[in-house]
Amino acid sequence: MAYLGLDFENVITLGKIYSIHYFEYIKTFSFKGESHDFWEFTYVDKGEVNVGMGDKKLSLKRGEVAFHAPGEFHSIEANGVVAPNLVVISFACTDATMDFLSQKLLRVDDRERALLAELIITAKQLFASPLDDPYLENMAFVDNPPLGSQQLIKNYLSEFLIRLLRRHTVPKRNKELSLPGHFLEKNLTSSEQQTLTRIIAYFEAHLQETLTVATICGDNLISRSHLQTLFTKATGKSVIAFYHALKIDIAKQMIRESEQNFTEIAESLGYSSVHYFSRQFKAITGMSPSEYLHSLLALTE
Repeated sequence: MAYLGLDFENVITLGKIYSIHYFEYIKTFSFKGESHDFWEFTYVDKGEVNVGMGDKKLSLKRGEVAFHAPGEFHSIEANGVVAPNLVVISFACTDATMDFLSQKLLRVDDRERALLAELIITAKQLFASPLDDPYLENMAFVDNPPLGSQQLIKNYLSEFLIRLLRRHTVPKRNKELSLPGHFLEKNLTSSEQQTLTRIIAYFEAHLQETLTVATICGDNLISRSHLQTLFTKATGKSVIAFYHALKIDIAKQMIRESEQNFTEIAESLGYSSVHYFSRQFKAITGMSPSEYLHSLLALTE
């Protein structure tokens, strides 16, 4: 039998990747703008920002992405109210398919968000350079990165772009259930998504408390084994570890918005003392609350 090989068409062929960033900005951050001869997009993981796109200025909300074509002047600033978390990636691509994305502001779905999560996780393993330095011009590789890291990043980015294009240029079918803006590590069934969404909403409504697994199970009518299995599958964390990480995530945003001091933040999130809050903050982020704040101020200056 003679086998005929197939040539597969590439609709997105990426050239160089110039930068990969994950920023946690304070609520007054402002970047006056720039233009360059390659593509760039900004995705809002949390918060909200105002983006300049040529002669337009648009509000970019959580879960949305804005694309800037080569040569387009673009700027970005926080809205002064909410401290944003942003993914910013710049890359070369000359495919005509990309023209559709020029000056587009689009909503990202769960699968696309998961691809960005995988990309950022892999970038942290690949680059010795920090991902939160906006003035970095050359990103340095670590010695002996995990096998295939560079190729995976290009694959994740290509799939992210293709999926966006398919969703917004092909007639829509059934919408997928939207989850909160936390990166998930694995695809879930519809039932699991609904349960996870409900429990995360419950967490967000009880951030000022100290929840136990027993309390979470009782209030949400779910067994302990089902709860733990769901969170391990969806987030890679135990349910309590996820709850603590969510609290610290909220604390980071409160610090960036500079409305309360550390003691007030600790109290509003149900910590028995600012010292306990500081210990948990450092255990999860690798730095104390004051070190985190100083790093943000230094970055802004």
